[in-house]
Amino acid sequence: QVQLVESGGGLVQAGGSLRLSCAASGITFRISTLAWYRQVPGKQRELVARIDSGRTTNYADSVKGRFTISRDNAKNTVYLQMNSLKPEDTAVYYCSRTWPGPQYWGQGTQVTVSS
Repeated sequence: QVQLVESGGGLVQAGGSLRLSCAASGITFRISTLAWYRQVPGKQRELVARIDSGRTTNYADSVKGRFTISRDNAKNTVYLQMNSLKPEDTAVYYCSRTWPGPQYWGQGTQVTVSS
């Protein structure tokens, strides 16, 4: 059974930092491409950051220079370090295994940034 369990969300003031974690089980973590997405009500889920098995990373333009995705294969965990947070970063953040298929999702964790 595949499980992706996010943690680390919460309420933070603008300019602050949070670190999200996603613990995975039931997948071959070391070969997987992992990603963080986010979604606000009424909008499409958007890709925030992605990391492949070779630790190549991609970021949405809106978070470049502020967010860092990383992985610990020994712990089957992917992280998202979020710095210099802005109110527009407020969303539910989802962890996902995007490759190989099928795509799996976590349950999401709320991040709220107050101005």
